[in-house]
Amino acid sequence: MGWKTAYRSFYYANAEEPDDIHLDPETTALLVIDIQSTYLEEKDTPQETARWQPFYERMRNTVIPNNARMIAECRKRGVEVVFARIACHRIDGRDRSLSQKKPGFNYLLLPKDRADSQIVAELAPQGDEIVVTKTTDSALTGTNLRMLLHNMGIKDVVVTGIFTDQCVSSSVRSLVDESFGVVVVEDCCAAATMELHRHELEIINMIYCHVVQLDEALSFFTS
Repeated sequence: MGWKTAYRSFYYANAEEPDDIHLDPETTALLVIDIQSTYLEEKDTPQETARWQPFYERMRNTVIPNNARMIAECRKRGVEVVFARIACHRIDGRDRSLSQKKPGFNYLLLPKDRADSQIVAELAPQGDEIVVTKTTDSALTGTNLRMLLHNMGIKDVVVTGIFTDQCVSSSVRSLVDESFGVVVVEDCCAAATMELHRHELEIINMIYCHVVQLDEALSFFTS
């Protein structure tokens, strides 16, 4: 099953197949979302760490290696590589959006200069690659990324990162609302569980983006 028929929800179960995708490197950006050191740290208890073990394994064995390959291929093709990370500018976190202040998993007090707020070393930005720091789920809502993409003549955005059902999904919806073409690379993303990951991909596929595999995404580039 290829990208044209995979991850279809009820809404699109019987829809016609979409047209082929062609990505021009000069007008395409790769957006890597929130692959930061904090998300690979052990939890407060051994039990909670064990509960998250499948996520850690997917990150180490699939998401980080695949993103490293995607980033390298985009750099080679001259595609803009852009990173988004979630962090707060004020040490007390009062600049965070409401979603980042609520108790529970989403509560994240992560000052921007702290080591665990940085992008993982394997995917570190190079040279003058853009890194936006967001205090919201969406990489567009709380940053000037929308303006930067438009200023650089970007028309299509390839999205990778975490969490599929939170910051990735929110960013995808913001991008398409701004009329960017959006491709989400399934095997470069993760949610806390594979069930959440797959479910969210079915929700956003076809209407907000096209969900594809890494090899498929690379085949879309016109040069």
